[in-house]
Amino acid sequence: MTPGAPRAPTLEAVAALYAWLRRHPMLVDGILAAALLFGGVAPAIAMGRVIGIPLAFGLAVPVVFRRRHPVAAFATAVAAGGIQVLLNVRPAITDLAVLILLYTLAAYAPRRISVWGLAVCLVGSGVAVVRWTSLVQRSLLSWLMIGAVLFAGPALLAWVLGDSMRYRRAYYASLEDRAARLERERDAQARIAAVAERARIARELHDVIAHNVSVMVVQADGASYAIGTDPARAKEALAAISATGRQALAEMRRLLGVLRREEDGGTERAPQPGIGELGELLDQARAAGLPVSFAVEGEPRPLPDGTALAAYRIVQESLTNTRKHAGPVASASVSLRYLGDTLMLTISDDGLGGPGGGAMAGAAGHGLTGMRERVAMYGGSVAAGPRDGGGFEVVATLPLAPARAGAA
Repeated sequence: MTPGAPRAPTLEAVAALYAWLRRHPMLVDGILAAALLFGGVAPAIAMGRVIGIPLAFGLAVPVVFRRRHPVAAFATAVAAGGIQVLLNVRPAITDLAVLILLYTLAAYAPRRISVWGLAVCLVGSGVAVVRWTSLVQRSLLSWLMIGAVLFAGPALLAWVLGDSMRYRRAYYASLEDRAARLERERDAQARIAAVAERARIARELHDVIAHNVSVMVVQADGASYAIGTDPARAKEALAAISATGRQALAEMRRLLGVLRREEDGGTERAPQPGIGELGELLDQARAAGLPVSFAVEGEPRPLPDGTALAAYRIVQESLTNTRKHAGPVASASVSLRYLGDTLMLTISDDGLGGPGGGAMAGAAGHGLTGMRERVAMYGGSVAAGPRDGGGFEVVATLPLAPARAGAA
């Protein structure tokens, strides 16, 4: 396109214009009413029939208010049309307003009202045919054809179109209401899943912290016994207490703000699984019929208990969803990459993939919600979606540097 050349209207511009017109229906109806009014006033002035001017206004002006007051607008136009027939004023383009208003009545008013409007138009059509035609000059068949083609037929067609529009509008309204209701239910289920996952995380972190505190107690007891006989060993124990305490404080800091439920009184407190238990998890998946390969890249290093637990749960949830959604002949792969101060987990499968399968493919499931809630606590991120060549892939990153206990 050369500079300065006029640009063709885009679909966005047309859609914006259509939306603007829908927001200003009276403007559109006003333009239509003006055209109908001109079609009635101009012939009346040309033929010197002054009475046709107020009749044209009585037929055309109600079109402006047809959407807001369909019954009143239709009644006004019918009254003007009745006067027109009574005074034997010949029809003009303005008389199309009656058909437009009958269509609007059928589209916006209940059917029990619009049927009466149709009956009025049909009766009025018969009276108009008798008034404006001569039975002496025409046969009965011609009289019936004139009434059906010029009057009764268009009125019946306008009512059928309007009634069909009313039915479609009610149908679309029911679909929109159903979609809105389903969206609210989906959001409620997502919130429930997030709360449940946070409560589960809170319980697990409680177990992690309880384990760390128990380790600190054991180290403190050992240091108290060795402080007089083996100062070097006591110093090591104190250093272990310090490191464990900092880690416990970091985990407790992450616990703040997490919504949790009342703990069960009989729940046993024990350290939660971590990276070291991934082998058992993969063996369980293979025993369930899912071939899984495992690879580690980079130099493995010890992880904070919370981070190790999050990594374990991500792999566990991904493999569970792979077994559910990827299909009977799918296989999976798990990869751990130590990249500086970040641990990257990649869990992929070659199953159905997309909306119909693969890990995390169930749209109604909350596995991804739980992963995001869990990883967000540690400042990480999760990306999940279909991968090239088929299948599904989950990629999660977890920072390895523990948060400082005194950080804000």
